Amino acid sequence: MTPSLPGPWRSAWRRVGGGTGNWPLVLALLLLALAAWPPRVQLQHPVFNWQVSFDITQSMNVEDVELDHAAVSRLTLARAAMRDVLGALPCGSRVGWSVFADYRSLVILTPVEVCGHYEELLASLERIDGRMRWANASNVSKGVTWAVRGARSIGPGTHFVFISDGQESPPLRINETPPMTDIQPGEVQGWLIGVGGDVPVPIPKTGSNGEPAGYWRADEVVQGSASGGTLNHEHLSELRQDHLRSLAELVGVNYRRLNTPEALKTAMLDRRFAQYRPADADLRWIPALLALLLLAWRFAPDFGWLRERRPVKRRKEMTDLGVPPRGLTRLA
Repeated sequence: MTPSLPGPWRSAWRRVGGGTGNWPLVLALLLLALAAWPPRVQLQHPVFNWQVSFDITQSMNVEDVELDHAAVSRLTLARAAMRDVLGALPCGSRVGWSVFADYRSLVILTPVEVCGHYEELLASLERIDGRMRWANASNVSKGVTWAVRGARSIGPGTHFVFISDGQESPPLRINETPPMTDIQPGEVQGWLIGVGGDVPVPIPKTGSNGEPAGYWRADEVVQGSASGGTLNHEHLSELRQDHLRSLAELVGVNYRRLNTPEALKTAMLDRRFAQYRPADADLRWIPALLALLLLAWRFAPDFGWLRERRPVKRRKEMTDLGVPPRGLTRLA
């Protein structure tokens, strides 16, 4: 039923949607208005808070892992995986950087929000490399405990990731464990991420500015037998996975091997580490999509059998209104 309106307004009403055939247009306009001026909706939103520590010692320059079917260094794969994580973390999440060398995991950037500081995080990530190291030693077990302390000092709810090949230099004595009287296992949750190949390969030697200087020789490093250990190829490097697993158990965290960037992403997006906070939800796409579908349905041309039936339907409507079909003259 057409509302009682003046002539020009009645005609406009019919063109816009007053007729029964134009109801999709009216509904689409209402949905577009809802998309333009949406009500405020808050939903529980998972966010993450990570402090990520990169091993920057010289064994991380060994090129025994793959990225896009090409051999790359362990540190290159770690950075590439972290780039993917930054793009996948939900807004509101926070990420910071630490670097490990000698026996310390040193915080260089406390966690910042990933969406508001995405470009800055990417730029700073690309600058993390071996030129930042301050010593050639690699006391991984102590570095893990300092990663725990660093995350704990940032504040409650901060988790940590420690990415390393697990090679100790100089090697540990048998049954030697790091001092951690101030650390309760599991008090800071996170991941130890192992990266590297299974076959021992030479370790590139680099100068303070990152320039290549050959490879480490057996007589230039402390071998395991000199400290009561069993390994005697400390000038070669492979992923020390058993050592990293034992360290993860010692401090009460999880261990995972980094073979592909996806491995780090799934670890850092694990919902066990999520904190749920209310956040404004942008649901404008829902009414906008519905409006688009209605408009497409309303103005789409007929196809196939619809094209054949349209003239029949049109002739029936005209006949019901008392209008003769085209080409015919009503008899007097």
